[in-house]
This record gives sequence, structure tokens and C-alpha cells, in this order.
Amino acid sequence: MIELWRLPAIELARLVRAREVSAREACKAALERLDAVNPKINAIVAHRPEMVLRQADRIDQLVSRGENPGPLAGVPVTVKVNIDQAGFATTNGTVLQKDLIAKANSPVVDNLVRAGAILLGRSNAPTFALRWFTSNLVHGRTSNPRDPALTPGGSTGGGAAAVTAGIGHLAIGTDTGGSVRYPAYACGVHGLRPTLGRVPAYNASSPERAIGPQLMSSAGPIGRTVDDLRVALAAIAAPDLRDPWWVPAPLEGPAAPLRAAMCVRPGGLPVVKEVEAAVRDAGRRLVDAGWQVDEIDDVPSLKEAAAVQERLWLGNGFAELSEAVARDGDPGALSVVSAFRARVATFEPDLVAHALVRRATATREWRLFLTEYPVLLLPVSAELPFPDGLDLKGEAGFWRVWNAQLVQRGLPAVGLPSLTISTNLIGSIPVGVEIVASHFREDLCLLAGKAIEARGTPVSPIDPVAIAENAGTLPEAAA
Repeated sequence: MIELWRLPAIELARLVRAREVSAREACKAALERLDAVNPKINAIVAHRPEMVLRQADRIDQLVSRGENPGPLAGVPVTVKVNIDQAGFATTNGTVLQKDLIAKANSPVVDNLVRAGAILLGRSNAPTFALRWFTSNLVHGRTSNPRDPALTPGGSTGGGAAAVTAGIGHLAIGTDTGGSVRYPAYACGVHGLRPTLGRVPAYNASSPERAIGPQLMSSAGPIGRTVDDLRVALAAIAAPDLRDPWWVPAPLEGPAAPLRAAMCVRPGGLPVVKEVEAAVRDAGRRLVDAGWQVDEIDDVPSLKEAAAVQERLWLGNGFAELSEAVARDGDPGALSVVSAFRARVATFEPDLVAHALVRRATATREWRLFLTEYPVLLLPVSAELPFPDGLDLKGEAGFWRVWNAQLVQRGLPAVGLPSLTISTNLIGSIPVGVEIVASHFREDLCLLAGKAIEARGTPVSPIDPVAIAENAGTLPEAAA
């Protein structure tokens, strides 16, 4: 008998709509899988089985009446702990919000429900979503299912680990500086950061967000197949009046030539040989699929975009963030605040206005570039997925991580869609490539990603490998 939790999301939804499988059966399989493997990786930190089954029964009732329950009918999906889900704490990985119970769903959660998805559980994230590693004092540490010595990524590390281990078919996270794309890379699955304005965003539990995240953050899906990401994007991009910046752009744009640029060292990024090989391999895969791929020396203003991202992220509300981090006491979050305190002190009072001008200039350059090359291939990071806790290994470890993540930091400032595709394993270590396209051209990212995926990806879902006895606790470096 087929194990339902292994199926792609679109196949499971098809079976549910065709009444070949009930949503209750799918959800019972998902809950059993969660019970079996989550204690090994600590990816899901809150779930209510009775609530999951009630959702499933509602979908089955719609199907029995001949109604269409939606494109994600009966598909179990996990949601990150910094996104409002009614009745659950929007902890954001901090003890300060462990009892902050959301009274209403965020738009992305409402859109999932309308699409027929089942809200399976809440996925772990680092404190205040500040790191590319996932641990906090509320929920503990999440382990990478492929190799517990590696970070599962962050800040949607719990979501990526869950998808990789077969807990849910999709995960929804948020991405301000790589928080969807990097965990997908680290865990060996796929992750899409949509264009800023594509997916409506609003959290009633924290309506007065700092200006930086408002201008750069985007919710997006993590999944095991490109086709699953495509359907998930269509579902979560439905309109919601709570977000005045949502854009009613079509999901499919005009036909574009199959032409891509490939840049191995954007902004002079000193990539390791395995990462370079992965980018070149992705380029060859596109050529094999009929694309023209031109290698270029550099891309527009990536370092400038990263500088804008840093200033918008840190320059507005840093004092409040510092105070909150101090009260929380998480070592990882404290290390981030400490690393940037001196730099923030040099920022000019009107830095937001200046940063927005610089952002417009950088965005213009990227738009012009992407009229020549509809798709761009880049490394996800300068390195293979980091050893877990590397950013807590003194200043050298922290800045090694920060500098390696230039692509993750730079692209959100200019609001471009980008897709991480996992392409291979080096031993137990995943590697992949990032695909970039122009604003609201996620369809081109997915088109190129599908061609690359068709020529091989790491097997998933997998059973988590044996892990250390301190699973679910802070790593030694953070204790």
C-alpha cells in the first residue's frame, strides 16, 4: 500500500478530489509520520491532532457533496511560528511571545484554507527569525534530517526539515534574507521566495512592524517538487485586503526566450569548488533542456543591494530589537545584535530615505539586466550548508556565515523572485542553485527550475539519520 505522506502535494490533492483517498486518511498518515520522526528532529513545535482531523472531515464533506475543495485538497501543510494562525501562539521563537495567541489567521493561512490545505502544525524558527540556524529558548533546536552536524537553515528551518522528513507535503515560511531559500538549500529540497507584493502579508499580533521587513519580507513555500511549489504559490497569492501592497499580477507572464545568464561569483563572492560545480552543472542541465546559457562575470549591484538590505533591516527599530533580544536572552539572537551594534551606531538619522533612493537605483539596474536575460543562475551561498552553530563560534564564525550569504541578503532588497533548487548530495551534504527572474515572473523561475529538477534531485522525503542525544535542545555552543 502506498504511504500517503510520501506523495507529492499535487498527486495527493488529485486523489482526494477523485475520492480515491479521503482527506482523513491523508491526515492520519501525516500525523503518524509526525509522531514517528518529529521527536528525532524537533521540526514541528505545536500541533493539535483533533483540529487536523476536523479540517480533514470538512474537506471530505465538500468532496462528498460534489464541490471542489481546492487545488490543495486534503494536503497537510506546516506554517512557521512567526505567522499568525488562530488559536496558536505566534511565538517567533522568543519567550516574550510564547503566550501571544493569534486571534485570526494571517492572509497566507486563510489562503491555504481556502485552497483546501490542512494546517498540520507549527514549524520551528530561530528567535525573532534572526539566523540561518534554528534554535531558541522556547522550542529548542531543530536538526537537519540529512545530517545533524549541518544547520537545517533558518529562519524557516523547521519547515524545511519537516518537508524533507515527510512531515507535511509543503511548508510555508517567510523570507527577508534567505529564510525560505536557504533552509531549502540546507535540507536538500526546493524553496521559492515570491516577488515582494505577490503574496499578501499581515500579522495582527504584530501590526507595527519595522519598515525594513515590511519593504523586503515575502512569504513563500518550501516543497519537494517544483510542481508542488507552483500550486502552492497560486494558492497563497490570492488577494487579501489587509495588505495594501498586494499586487494583482498574473501568475503567468508573456512568453520569454529560453535564455539564461550564469554567474558563478556574483559580487566577487569567493565560492568553494563544490558550489561552483553545482552552478555549472545547473547551467549544463538548462542547455540540455534547450536553453541558451551565457556565463557572465558579474551581476548588477549585488553588494549595493545587500548594503541597502542591511540598512533597512537594522536602521529602523534596532534599539527596540536589542532591548527585546536582551530580555529574551537567546545566545544566537544576542550574537546578531552584538555583531551589528557598532555599525548601527554610525547610521545617519535619515538613513531610511537614503536607503530607499539607493534601493530604487539598484532595482532599476536589475530590471534592465533581466530584460536581456530572463533568467539568472547564481549560487545560493558561497559555501555548502554550514556546520550547525557556526555563527556562534566567535567573530570569525559569525562573519564567515554573514559574508557567504551575499545572494540571500541582496536579492530581497530589490524585491525579485528567486527559487532554490536542490540538485545533488555531496556525501550527506546537499547542494543546489538559485534561480532569479524579473518582478512577478515566478513562472520563469519555476520553468527553469523544472528543467533543472528533471535531471536529478536528492531523494526526499527521507527518514532522519541518527542524531545526537541533545536533539531538541540548544547546541553546545549556545548553551
